[in-house]
Amino acid sequence: SVQRRLNRMLNSSRDHKLLALMDVEGFDPKEVTVTVKDGKVKVLAEHEEEHTTARGKEYNYKNFTKEISLPPGVSEDEVTYSL
Repeated sequence: SVQRRLNRMLNSSRDHKLLALMDVEGFDPKEVTVTVKDGKVKVLAEHEEEHTTARGKEYNYKNFTKEISLPPGVSEDEVTYSL
């Protein structure tokens, strides 16, 4: 379940300070971009699908954006992330 997966991630990060967990289920890892700039971590995920139906083409689009300020004293070079 999602909760068990989050608990495992929290337990494995005890030696590091965890800033955030974000659920990007439904996005392929290559659709997720993480940038660290100007003291902020920005996560952007975008997914687009195109389907051809009897009535023509249909498009589905979803996106997710989250921006978090780094705590005082944390250098941008110290930030790591994993998907």
